[in-house]
Amino acid sequence: MRFSLSILCLILAAPITASAQEAAVPKHAHVVENCVVQYISKVDVPARAEGTLTVLKVDEGLTVEKDQVLAVIDDTAAQINVALKEAEEKEAILNATNEVNLNDAKNSEELARAEAEAYEELRRERAIPYWELEKKKLEAERALLRIDLAQMQKSIAEVQAFAKRQELALAQYELKRRQVVAPWGGFIESRRAQLGEWVQPGTPILTLIQMDKLRVEGDIDALASRSVVKGTKVEVRIFDKDESSSSDQKPIEGTLGYVSMEVDLNGRHRVWVEIDNVKDDGVWRYKPGMTADIRIP
Repeated sequence: MRFSLSILCLILAAPITASAQEAAVPKHAHVVENCVVQYISKVDVPARAEGTLTVLKVDEGLTVEKDQVLAVIDDTAAQINVALKEAEEKEAILNATNEVNLNDAKNSEELARAEAEAYEELRRERAIPYWELEKKKLEAERALLRIDLAQMQKSIAEVQAFAKRQELALAQYELKRRQVVAPWGGFIESRRAQLGEWVQPGTPILTLIQMDKLRVEGDIDALASRSVVKGTKVEVRIFDKDESSSSDQKPIEGTLGYVSMEVDLNGRHRVWVEIDNVKDDGVWRYKPGMTADIRIP
């Protein structure tokens, strides 16, 4: 009897233990397989002006920083124009800040007013004729008008100085347009133009790709993923050709950056996750074209 009870207890305990072990194993509600690592940004950096490519500072395989000058289109005329506009701006500023005419007009008005008052005293004493007094009064009024004229000329000079400042800014912009700069930090994938080549606005000079951030993109079953939305926490595994090294890599944590609303003919829609890339001994660990999967817990 005791032997039978022991067997029964073991039988009843077995499924409970198995269930507990299964519960301890983490499960994933969705696994998006056969995903692809892709570029986020890849652009052919174009020329923005017409002319001969006189300077090419980078070559294929180099890493550049944002706003770094990559190439220069012949800018001789643009530099001369900037120097000319700088001189014209200085002249306009000198005219705008010059108050000699205004001060002279004010002094002349004070003198004319004093003379008119003196002539009024002489007229009361009948020492001068009437028209001499009226002449001095008109000269005093004319001196007031000269003050207004000097103030107006000063205001015009200030406007002209502002216009020259804008002309200088335009000349500097034209000079800057002849510099081909990196729109963001990245990797020079290929060189499209040659030193000494004549280029026009829009001519591609270099192909620049972003490597510090990549995108893992795949398709997920639309019916099984109705609860999957943008911002969902996920894990990304990227597979290299060397499977042993891939299995040792720690999963990359991230969030879904996009969940498409369009369902294709296979009943799936597109999702992607942005990940941060890292360097191993100066070489980027993850490269576009690698396969991966996205695990959505």
